[in-house]
Amino acid sequence: MTFDIITIFPSFFASVFEHGVFKRARAVGQLEIRVHDLRDFTDDRHRTVDDRPFGGGPGMVLKPEPLFLAVEDLNAGSGAKAFPVVLLSPQGRLFRQEVAEELAGHDRVAMICGRYEGVDERVAQALVTDEISIGDYVLAGGELAAAVVIESVARLLPGVLGNEESPRQESFSLPSGADLKPEAVAAIPGAPPGGRGLLDFPQYTRPPEYRGLTVPEVLLSGNHEEIRRWRRRESIAKTWRRRPELLQQVVLDQDDLEVLEDLQRGEPD
Repeated sequence: MTFDIITIFPSFFASVFEHGVFKRARAVGQLEIRVHDLRDFTDDRHRTVDDRPFGGGPGMVLKPEPLFLAVEDLNAGSGAKAFPVVLLSPQGRLFRQEVAEELAGHDRVAMICGRYEGVDERVAQALVTDEISIGDYVLAGGELAAAVVIESVARLLPGVLGNEESPRQESFSLPSGADLKPEAVAAIPGAPPGGRGLLDFPQYTRPPEYRGLTVPEVLLSGNHEEIRRWRRRESIAKTWRRRPELLQQVVLDQDDLEVLEDLQRGEPD
C-alpha cells in the first residue's frame, strides 16, 4: 500500500516513519510512504502556498493552485487507476477503526495536510474525495493526523504485526456480523460488515506480583475456558464504565447481561 503525503513541512516526517509499525510495514514490503513538498508546485520566487482569506479574518488559507497541481501530478503517475484523496481537517468525518479498515482496502491513498486556517474550499469541493478528522480538537496542521491515520492503517496490512489475529482482538476491532446488531451495521455508512466492538480486556505479564499488585489468579490457572469468560466479563465491565454507548451495538448473551446487572447494582464483576 502506498501513501502520498502533501505537506509544507516534509522534514516533519524525516524520523517518524523510521520506527515501530511504520518501519516494520516498510521492511516487509507492505507499505510505501512518499512525502511531497507542496512548495514544489508553486511558480513564484517566494514559493507561496497561502494567502489572506477573502472577507477578512485572522490567519492564512492554503491556496488552491499548488494543491490542484500536486494531486494532478500524482494522478499523472498512476495511469487510469483512481485513488482516494483525503484532506485532514477538523471538519472531516471522525476517524474510527472502521475508517482505518476502509482505507486499508485501497492500494494507494493521497493525504493533504491542512495548515493555518485551512484550505481553500474549492479544494474540498472539487479535488478531495474524503475529509477526515482524528478528533474533536484543533491542531496547527495535518501532519500529526497523517501519521496517526497511516499507523492505524499500516498495522492492519498482512504480515505487519506478525499475528494476524491480533488486530481483531483489540478495542474497536470489527466483530463478526453475528456479534453486531443489524441496526449498528446500518448506522455505519460504507463500513464493512461488522462495526466497533467492545473495549479490550486488561492485559498482564510477568512477574505475577509486583509491589503488592498481583495478577488475577484465573490468568495463572491454565483453564482456557475460565480465562475466556473472565476476559469477556472484564471487557464488558471496562466498556460499561468508559464507553457505555458501545454496548448498544453488540449482541449480548445471558452471561453478559448478568455482568451488566451486577455492575449496575454496584456489585464486583
